[in-house]
Amino acid sequence: MYLPLAELDGPIVWAIIIVAVLLFGGSKIPELARGLGKAKREFKKASEDVSDEVKNVVDEDDRRQARLKALEEEERAKIRARLEQEERNKHPGEGHKN
Repeated sequence: MYLPLAELDGPIVWAIIIVAVLLFGGSKIPELARGLGKAKREFKKASEDVSDEVKNVVDEDDRRQARLKALEEEERAKIRARLEQEERNKHPGEGHKN
């Protein structure tokens, strides 16, 4: 894998710094650095917000699935009980034979 930034050794870094000072002037460099720092913080916050939102959506979906499963199981139990009751009503005397 080729990493072009890995080739930035000492003299190249100094050359970039000198060009930046010549282009922007010495007083603008701290201002630019603050702006870059602020942009980095905002990007990090936005990334965390997106991550939190995705986690919340996944958690909500899991809770919804669990509720649906519980409702389905409850409905099955009601149907099973009703069928058993209907079966007992069809044959009332068979359940108590000794």
